Amino acid sequence: MTRTRGAGAKSPSATPVIVAFGPGRVNLIGEHTDYNGGLALPFAIDRGVTVEAEPLAGGVIHAEARDLAETDAFQVAEPEPADGWRAFVRGTVAELRASGVDVPGARIAFSGDVPRGSGLSSSAALEAALCLALLAVAGAEEPDRIELARLCSRVENDWVGAATGRLDQLASLCSRAGEAIRIDFSTLALEPVALKLGGWGLVTLESGAEHSHAAGGYNERRAECRAACEALGVEHLSAADPEAAGRLPEPLNRRARHVLAENARVDAMVAALRAGDLPEAGRLLDASHASLRDDYDASVPEVEDAVATLKRAGAAGARMVGGGFGGSVLALLAPGAALPAGAIAVAPGPPARRL
Repeated sequence: MTRTRGAGAKSPSATPVIVAFGPGRVNLIGEHTDYNGGLALPFAIDRGVTVEAEPLAGGVIHAEARDLAETDAFQVAEPEPADGWRAFVRGTVAELRASGVDVPGARIAFSGDVPRGSGLSSSAALEAALCLALLAVAGAEEPDRIELARLCSRVENDWVGAATGRLDQLASLCSRAGEAIRIDFSTLALEPVALKLGGWGLVTLESGAEHSHAAGGYNERRAECRAACEALGVEHLSAADPEAAGRLPEPLNRRARHVLAENARVDAMVAALRAGDLPEAGRLLDASHASLRDDYDASVPEVEDAVATLKRAGAAGARMVGGGFGGSVLALLAPGAALPAGAIAVAPGPPARRL
């Protein structure tokens, strides 16, 4: 969608306002596998981040985070490092320009309805929406979406300081309505998987503990996985021999065990969905959560309380989503189960797009 700002839609001085939307995502299963060259099964949701952008003379970006009532301004040619949401905006401008896009000065404003720190990837939603809006302002063609996901990942890694993989970006940019996508991170091959649940339903419940990729636990787990790879002589843990991985010292042996078992659970989930075996899908969610809690040490008491709440409500399975250490819990509810207080139904929606 292109809006106009000025004396009116018919005024020659009216300025086009580009509007783009980046969805958050739910990862059905396959957690901490992306940066380990493994498998995951995410889908985009209908909540996300909306960015408005319009060209502005002078080679300066003026940005506003409406939800926070905060602003930023910087030279397009020289974005300097910053913290918080400003790092996303500055990094996106810098990475687009480094890729050859002549990003002009612009006025940007954004807001969203994915709670920050919920584990539903408000960060990738913002990156995707910023990219699409700034590409339109620059009059540039949209690149291949896998390449765009790589660019967004560089923003998160190099500008924000979060050592994430590409799961969130690929889910936000490449999902399709009604489907999850099986991602093989060793090749970035994408395979659609229909998410037909019949009378069953997926819901998320916030734990109340805020999650941050750029904070301690997540980056610490990545460092442990790198150490395990070095000890085993493999590029990614997903390529490790299970017996050799089992001989690693604590806690590296448990980190590797989670990754290898989680990859197997992704393919088991695909098979369960295609067979319409929803009780098995629930059991796989429970097994994933137990592995994340016990082998990956990624849970906190608030997350465990949220899981227990969902199980009491009749969930066939429930697990933490996102990087862990807080955020939301995903559950599969059987037909007739009541939606617990605070839980929100989620379903696979379309990818990031111009509105």
